[in-house]
Amino acid sequence: MPVTTAKEALALAKETKATMVDFKFVDFPGTWQHFSVPVSELSEQSFEQGFGFDGSSIRGWQPIHASDMLILPDPKTAQMDPFMAEPTISFICNIVDPITGEPYSRDPRHIAQKAEAYLQSTGIGDTAYFGPEAEFFIFDNIRYDQSPNEGFYHIDSVEGCWNSGTNGSPNLGYKPRYKEGYFPVSPTDAHHDIRTEMALTLERLGIRIEAQHHEVATAGQSEIDMRFASLVEMGDNLMWFKYVVKNIARRYNKTVTFMPKPLFDDNGSGMHTHISLWKGNTPLFAGDRYGGLSEMALWAIGGILKHAPAICAFTNPTTNSYRRLVPGFEAPINLAYSSRNRSAAIRIPMYSSSPKAKRLEFRTPDPSCNGYLAFSVLLMAALDGIKSKADPGQPLDKNIYGLSPEELKHVAKAPASLEESLQALEHDHEFLLAGDVFTRDAIATWLEYKWGHEVKPIRLRPVPYEFALYYDC
Repeated sequence: MPVTTAKEALALAKETKATMVDFKFVDFPGTWQHFSVPVSELSEQSFEQGFGFDGSSIRGWQPIHASDMLILPDPKTAQMDPFMAEPTISFICNIVDPITGEPYSRDPRHIAQKAEAYLQSTGIGDTAYFGPEAEFFIFDNIRYDQSPNEGFYHIDSVEGCWNSGTNGSPNLGYKPRYKEGYFPVSPTDAHHDIRTEMALTLERLGIRIEAQHHEVATAGQSEIDMRFASLVEMGDNLMWFKYVVKNIARRYNKTVTFMPKPLFDDNGSGMHTHISLWKGNTPLFAGDRYGGLSEMALWAIGGILKHAPAICAFTNPTTNSYRRLVPGFEAPINLAYSSRNRSAAIRIPMYSSSPKAKRLEFRTPDPSCNGYLAFSVLLMAALDGIKSKADPGQPLDKNIYGLSPEELKHVAKAPASLEESLQALEHDHEFLLAGDVFTRDAIATWLEYKWGHEVKPIRLRPVPYEFALYYDC
């Protein structure tokens, strides 16, 4: 039976003979943080009074003169951690201010909870479902460094096509060719059993898995598809997903990255995200308009396309994200919609005629994002489109990559850099403030963090290829 109360969480800890309790929470950029206490420290009061920690040491959070914060464990998230040596019960936590007792405005999970509450307050629907397809790479070795006089990265993988001529120990061949990893059987697919262990571990955590397979790129690019879930639940699931995938890989002495573009000249990792709205048992995106959509779904598309440049500041939030979003390559940068057409930023999947399966697929995001924030932003844009009856324009059913420059000039483009997406967010964020889902402080902090910790430091550093281009100038 699912745990719903503090009393039931304590009973689960006793039943599983847990000796430790692990508290997990997500920082502003989207990485899980944690600390643990002996199970004797956990009581029913713990779920109301919380545990203290230093908020100034968490990225994008408190200044040092106001650093004290509290975590409140959510009993509904109780799970036995599959990787701890001691039996450990784990909780995902919300963050509160210890002085006011108010939820913390920069806590991504709280923002996602507010987005769900705002949806319900509008009367438009009561549940937003999200189904992200988070791709990742499984590598055997990664080395990187940066100093004033040196900067490099080196990736290796037994599956990498670049190793086809290596005198290994021994080299047994069967390397997926560049852009041909989708999806041959073993032995070319060398990571099937690892992905299966990842999938089954996730299932044991209550996260339903629909499929696992090799992806297009060489060198272990992979995909494991989770079944759709409501916004906050999927935010939680995506955090477990990254945690499980990375730790299973480590068991095999391998490493996983969700970095969107780690390899030059091969496919990057995206996170195509499926979205649908429901009211009770009624799917709101099913209808008799284009692609079997409702008028509401078309308005939602209009909202996402209208706000897409600002949305990218959250769904494609790294400088590396824009190594993947390059015109003419595999990732959709043209802001259009279409049924079946995978070259459009928004696709309407046509696998099933069932109204329950009717949804939008936004194909621009990548898995470096903070899921709580990315899903919340997409919901807010869709709701803004529905409320304003935003016209999405005409669908584009041609292969966008084959259009002439004259045809393409009328199709809006996604930002070409993190700088562009942050500038778009600076000018277009009012839709995120509805219902106090995002506060001005949260948006300002996101912008300040991204400019100061990512964009400007990247601007200051030469990259290796610049030496090939310019050293002899």
